[in-house]
Amino acid sequence: MNKPINIFEYGSLAIQHLSQMALDYYASGAWDEITLQDNRTAYERYKLRPRMLVNVSQRNLTTKILGQHIKMPILIAPMAFQCLAHPEGELATARVAADLGTIMVLSTMSTKNLEDVALAPNVPKNFWFQLYVHRDRGLTRALVERAEAAGYQALCLTVDAPILGRRERDRRNKFTLPSDMELANLTSMANLEIPQTEDESGLFAYVANQLDPALTWGDIDWLQSLTSLPIVVKGILREDDAIRAVEHGAKGIIVSNHGGRQLDGAIATLDALPEVVAAVGHQVDVLMDGGIRRGTDILKALALGAKAVLIGRPVLWGLAVDGEAGAGHLLELLRDELEVAMALSGCAKIEDIDSSLVRYI
Repeated sequence: MNKPINIFEYGSLAIQHLSQMALDYYASGAWDEITLQDNRTAYERYKLRPRMLVNVSQRNLTTKILGQHIKMPILIAPMAFQCLAHPEGELATARVAADLGTIMVLSTMSTKNLEDVALAPNVPKNFWFQLYVHRDRGLTRALVERAEAAGYQALCLTVDAPILGRRERDRRNKFTLPSDMELANLTSMANLEIPQTEDESGLFAYVANQLDPALTWGDIDWLQSLTSLPIVVKGILREDDAIRAVEHGAKGIIVSNHGGRQLDGAIATLDALPEVVAAVGHQVDVLMDGGIRRGTDILKALALGAKAVLIGRPVLWGLAVDGEAGAGHLLELLRDELEVAMALSGCAKIEDIDSSLVRYI
């Protein structure tokens, strides 16, 4: 079989390798999936304005996020239940991140436990741990302590899920995990699992029962008291929330609408990015996710002020098609596309990318 040559081909092939329940879980958005689609089409509203006659014979994609040096401004977003795509799941993704010299953000709801993931590669690692705050604050504290002890470099606090958005594909499928998979970070601590339900997504029921809908800005202060790790706040779409996050000690912000999976009709992340960068980009690193499928998409995000982007669903397509090799190849395709787009825009290094490269049409 010839290797796919772009992310869209990986997406088409992944359909053949995933169960309907897994495919719908990965691909779906909330309600009418308007925000899911808008995350993608937002990139079409921004046009590139390339510079000419610039020496781009030597190109460099390296950058630094929270003081961590990485080889490309492309991180792997936190994604739950990666073993639905491939038996190696998060272990394979961790090896890819290490091989490519970038950061992987491990989900609280991973199907491999955080200690095993941290030990997966045999090279220095830049892993972050994504945190959902549970009603059981003792459980949350224990997760933070485990992540710090295992060598994770930051906590990524998701703040846009006080309750779960209504994902009708999951509801129709009564989504739950197969019997041979588990919430690997949680079953050993509190025997938590995704329930089976008669008329609802099991994940919806889990979030309603376990995650804390009373989370406030003060809880960031509480988390700061538990750990020396920097806290990155994920799920910000407004300048006032960005300012509050920084005031409460956040060292980074991820502009995100949860891949269109929470509030349908929410602003596309690329459209929200400039406002957040203008508010706090001079104080903390601002990253973004959502809808990225080409290197030119990444270039536009960087031009609008993102220090780096996070890739979610496409990594799962790569895993589904060819495991670790597929996920690695997919990210290499994105990296190479970004390098070409930079060269054709007159940018030899990441620092050459600025807002003059894009225009909103």
